[in-house]
Amino acid sequence: MLSNKKNLDCIVITGATATGKTKVAVEVAKSFSGEIISADSRQIYKGMDIGTGKDINEYETDGITIPYHLIDILDPNENYSVYQFQRDFLNAYNKINKNSKIPILCGGTGLYIESILLKYKLENAPGPNVNLRKSFENLSKEKLLEVLEKVSKKNIKKYKVDTRNRIIRNIEVELNRCKNGLDIFNEVKLNKFLVIGMKTDREKNRILIKKRLLDRLDNGLIEEVERLLKEGLNISRLNYFGLEYKYVGLYLKSELTFNELSEKLYIAICQFAKRQDSWFRRMTRRGIKIHWISPNDIEKIIKLIKNAI
Repeated sequence: MLSNKKNLDCIVITGATATGKTKVAVEVAKSFSGEIISADSRQIYKGMDIGTGKDINEYETDGITIPYHLIDILDPNENYSVYQFQRDFLNAYNKINKNSKIPILCGGTGLYIESILLKYKLENAPGPNVNLRKSFENLSKEKLLEVLEKVSKKNIKKYKVDTRNRIIRNIEVELNRCKNGLDIFNEVKLNKFLVIGMKTDREKNRILIKKRLLDRLDNGLIEEVERLLKEGLNISRLNYFGLEYKYVGLYLKSELTFNELSEKLYIAICQFAKRQDSWFRRMTRRGIKIHWISPNDIEKIIKLIKNAI
């Protein structure tokens, strides 16, 4: 089977929250000698295990430990972007290929997955250029537009130029473009994807969301957040990490009772799952074929992959 690996560059397993993606990905990795690359915007952070649902124990099955990538790679005080994810993904992808394994991209962050499937061409936006901004202090909006037109490679009408600050920011980005214009996908063979979505009944998914949330609250979610705060994480940063951390933060600030935390967080996660489904429909409209299969129908998933390989 591995000798035919060239017929499939990457398997993608995705779906809304609480649909059993990790369990399926592990089973696929075991069956096809694969390694998993996480496409989860929060599991990259160290020490954030319960709220992000890392479920590291799921990577062990039948005495086999499935290798995984892009989990626990960053301190919670550091930011992360799609630009960085693409590069980290390709590094992991190349390592897996060198090991003659099949890369399996697994997660529910649709933007991350789409950035790989559609090969987004992103630039690492530069930080503020203090000297440049100082030199523009006395230039009128019209003069700044002239500068932007000179340094830009695209039609100036494609920019937001309603304020001086936005024009200056566009100039900064354009001047930085030559440093970051390389298409990172040019030198990697990454064209044949098989995208499998976990299909679950919405009401059943709500029940799973509720159960998982109660399990997390019972098994240390609040204590995990308290530990992060004791280790120096600013409480305002909890909003950056999504719903579980945001709502526990409100609870710790005494803005919610425990019952309010449980109920409001449950509703918010269900709404988030609906937004994820909307994103996947958008991916389909953009030409990405997703094979929707129940996570319980592992035989059908295995058969689909065998046919693709």
